[in-house]
Amino acid sequence: MWRKSINPSQFKAPWWASNKHLQTLLPTFLLRRKKITLDWQKLELSDGDFVDLAWIDSAQAATPEQPIVVVFHGLEGSVNSPYAKGILQACQQQGWRAVVMHFRGCSGKANKLWRGYHSGEIGDATACIAHLQQQFPNAPLLALGYSLGGNMLVNYLAKTPSSPVKAAVIVSPPLHLAACSERLQQGFSKIYQHHLLSRMKDNLVKKIAQTHQAPLKPQQVQQWRNFVEFDEHYTAKAHGFKGAADYYQRCSGLPLLKDIQHPTLLIHAADDPFMDQRVIPNTSQLSKAVEYRLSDTGGHVGFVGGSLLRPKFWLESSIPHWFKQQLEQTDK
Repeated sequence: MWRKSINPSQFKAPWWASNKHLQTLLPTFLLRRKKITLDWQKLELSDGDFVDLAWIDSAQAATPEQPIVVVFHGLEGSVNSPYAKGILQACQQQGWRAVVMHFRGCSGKANKLWRGYHSGEIGDATACIAHLQQQFPNAPLLALGYSLGGNMLVNYLAKTPSSPVKAAVIVSPPLHLAACSERLQQGFSKIYQHHLLSRMKDNLVKKIAQTHQAPLKPQQVQQWRNFVEFDEHYTAKAHGFKGAADYYQRCSGLPLLKDIQHPTLLIHAADDPFMDQRVIPNTSQLSKAVEYRLSDTGGHVGFVGGSLLRPKFWLESSIPHWFKQQLEQTDK
């Protein structure tokens, strides 16, 4: 097992859930029936497009000084993703407001433009955070990113030193995009790639049908067999990169960790089936503001403990606890 531990995580998978794939898949099955009440808000963007915000509670009913946690989901995720539902409820239990910003096209509504979202696109997050600060000027802002949303958040924090965000948590980010793309073409991990890629291709085919003179045809999209081909022919061309390799090199969060100035907790599991040892930073790659925690087990955005009859989702307790510590330090 690969390891370059800086701060060992307090999480350790129980014997019955020690398998990395079980850790990765369990939240989907154990949290599938979790129901939450949401308030939806449409945020218009300067380029004529929009993103949808999903709030766990009515923002209008909250006090002006109540902290707000803004959540950035993973690839093809949404507020219905198990980790999103779980953390929204955990924030609600703390008396905080919490909101999921859906990347373009991920809320169930097609976005208007040919472009979409990717691991290094920070413009929409910047607009969302500015909107929240303007709408709630007295509320401390906390940011939370999962997987792709985590790598995006690394880009945002590193490139936005003046951000109003008080603290951030980043879970299972693919900090070395090329390495993660390679890993997802190996062994059982190809199942994850197939699942996600199928959804991405389906959504792109729908976009083609709604786009006048789209530069791609559905038949071309359906021929793609891995993330590299998708990123080479769509992500890169739609977002101004020379190709997939250029996109991966310019948007990987690993070399940007040293530039983060906001208090940030970064959580990885060494057995994450979406990545390999190349995502793990050395001490020299971290700024003093970044606290890095690595556990031997946990899978990809898993971290399931407890018993099978009474599972415990470690992220839903550890993330609010760390945020509370940062808020308390800010108040001193």
